[in-house]
Amino acid sequence: MVTIKSLHIYPIKSLGGIELVQSKVERRGLQYDRRWMLVDENGRFVSQRENPKLALLQPSIKDNLIFVEDRSGTLSTLGFEMSEPSSSPMKVTIWDDECEAKPLDMKVNQWFSEFLGKTVQLVYMHDDSQRIADQRYAPAKDDVVSFADGYPILAISQESLDLLNSKLEKEVPMNRFRPNLVLQGLEAHEEDALAQIEIGALKLFGVKPCARCVMTTINQQTAEKGAEPLKTLASYRKTGNKILFGENFIPETDGWLKVGDDINIRKRKKALV
Repeated sequence: MVTIKSLHIYPIKSLGGIELVQSKVERRGLQYDRRWMLVDENGRFVSQRENPKLALLQPSIKDNLIFVEDRSGTLSTLGFEMSEPSSSPMKVTIWDDECEAKPLDMKVNQWFSEFLGKTVQLVYMHDDSQRIADQRYAPAKDDVVSFADGYPILAISQESLDLLNSKLEKEVPMNRFRPNLVLQGLEAHEEDALAQIEIGALKLFGVKPCARCVMTTINQQTAEKGAEPLKTLASYRKTGNKILFGENFIPETDGWLKVGDDINIRKRKKALV
């Protein structure tokens, strides 16, 4: 039996995650997942890759508000409404993609700028903003994605993490890999071979393994960087110049997921590693 072990969203890209019991699934990903993003003065996205201390910012959601706690203790907790800002859209860049987003108010931007020590803006991906998923892999031309790196949903099996931890001197938690779905009941890395799965009425297509970067080496509790787990993953999960861990999925329609849901495997494909 393959089931959902846990569900996670990351409302603000590159900040801490929130564990859920259930979640609505939208075409661009789990509801609220990576709909907000920090950008620099040029409108380019800001992440833990260059700013590891972002790991110390922990969002939470209550009613129609997002709260961001500075776990370093430097700043008091920030709160702002989740509703769409009334500001005019601006162009933002994430990797090779450009799309529109609406900046939040000056108070919010000043808080993040003070934390990072440089000028940044928090922007929101409004419903009319369309960022098309990579057409080399997306099953439909109208597949869209939030501010996630590439695809709406990332799934990793608990068994894949268990295998990795069996090879490490010091185990790492799943939050190093920032999945939306943690699956259980698979063989290690079997998620790579899932071409189509059904969870209740929801259909998900496995489109591409996830290539990992230095963010996996950042301790999400302390913001400290190290060599692991990327060094060990490279010894057995490398194909070409990419280190793979987890599978990217695209939902066919909107729907709902909850912890404990059964996963029905409808189609398989050949794994790359």
